[in-house]
Amino acid sequence: MRPSLRNFALAALLAISLPALGQDRLRAQPVPEPPPPPPGFELDPALEPQVTIRKRGDDQVEEYRIGGKLYMIRVTPPNGRPYFMIDQRGDGKFTRQESHDSGIRPPMWVIHQF
Repeated sequence: MRPSLRNFALAALLAISLPALGQDRLRAQPVPEPPPPPPGFELDPALEPQVTIRKRGDDQVEEYRIGGKLYMIRVTPPNGRPYFMIDQRGDGKFTRQESHDSGIRPPMWVIHQF
């Protein structure tokens, strides 16, 4: 191998290995603990989801509600994969999804309700 080609190969190998060395240094740093919650902080039980499990025929049906409003149903047949019925817009119309994560969805926040 010629000296110029050897130097080029050595420089390329060094350039490829430097980012890997930097990542190890970042991983070695400890992650700081989150600050404790403020005094008197409690979770609002109205914002916690309530799950109701029922038997409908042979299927097991789990109904998920927040604030009394039904937003998702999980149906588990006895000999099949579970599927989900999800109210995407909050209008009471449920659509079937085979898995809970169907891909990328844009954020849809409720800004104001009348």
